[in-house]
Amino acid sequence: MSRSNALDYLNNPSPQTLGRSPLEWLSRLQRPTVVRVAGRDPSRTRAMATLLHGNEPSGLFAIHRWLLEQHTPEVNLLFLLGGVHPAKIPPVLSLRQVPGGRDLNRCFKEPFEGEEGAIAQAMLAELQTANPECLLDVHNTSGTGPAFAVTITNDAAHQALASLFTDRLIMTDLRLGALMEYSEQEVPTVTIECGGAQDDLAHQLAYEGLVRYASQSDVLSLEKADWNVAVLRNPIRVELAPDATIEYRLTPSGQADLTFPPDIERRNFGIVSPDEPIGWVGQKGLDVLTAISHNRTENMEQVLQIRDGRIYPAQAIKTFMITTNPVIAKSDCLFYAVKATGDPIF
Repeated sequence: MSRSNALDYLNNPSPQTLGRSPLEWLSRLQRPTVVRVAGRDPSRTRAMATLLHGNEPSGLFAIHRWLLEQHTPEVNLLFLLGGVHPAKIPPVLSLRQVPGGRDLNRCFKEPFEGEEGAIAQAMLAELQTANPECLLDVHNTSGTGPAFAVTITNDAAHQALASLFTDRLIMTDLRLGALMEYSEQEVPTVTIECGGAQDDLAHQLAYEGLVRYASQSDVLSLEKADWNVAVLRNPIRVELAPDATIEYRLTPSGQADLTFPPDIERRNFGIVSPDEPIGWVGQKGLDVLTAISHNRTENMEQVLQIRDGRIYPAQAIKTFMITTNPVIAKSDCLFYAVKATGDPIF
């Protein structure tokens, strides 16, 4: 194992190096790690990042399983394991980021400040050196729900990459400093949200998608002429004010600014009509929420409305990335929404 300032390196690791389980492998990793695997065609490279959030393990599990099986990929593979530090903090795989630290997947833009900025900058340098033909960033959703992909570019190559894992693709013009924005370097880049972090089906989906990604000679063309990737465009991002409180209860306690029912995650990728309540607000009303579009304009009146203290959609909407984790609901976002047709909400 060699070292750079921010990263460790593994080249064609043996089963002995990897340990018997992903958790044993994680325990051996000391820093964010680059894994290189030589392919049949050494002139091409594909990249895959994962564990950018320390509580999203499906990509780690998939890579460990795939490496243990000692496959020879079609082309060189470059794996980037980002959030090793938060992932290792007991209880393992429970923290999105180091306490007091920054969200690594918001650090892939200047200025590259702090430890997370240094890691992001080093990962970008590895990508620039490797010059991959495409890049995947594999995550778990913050709540339960079906898998989907996210991209900032909707074309055939991005749809083909998404289709290795899912038939749902979110296209957004919102820029947050995420690794997905590497697509702007003319490298097809897709984020894969595999499903819930505790969901065995999500781990299996990540593995099967990786097998396809590694073994196919062409991953940038849709193989099936009839493959129908459903594209949802420019979702609204609904955020909770930093000082607001949220509870998940069947009925409001009267103590919180926002109350969602405990089964709110069932709304993920479902259509919610204007006569279906999704929760309750406290005395501050909708002032504790913001609805940010891709162009940073406020669109709350197009998304949510209040009647008798209950929250209703202002129009039929499709929601996703809903979570019942109050920490993520406050630090990241409550949910994303598009029109029921998949079109943007203006």
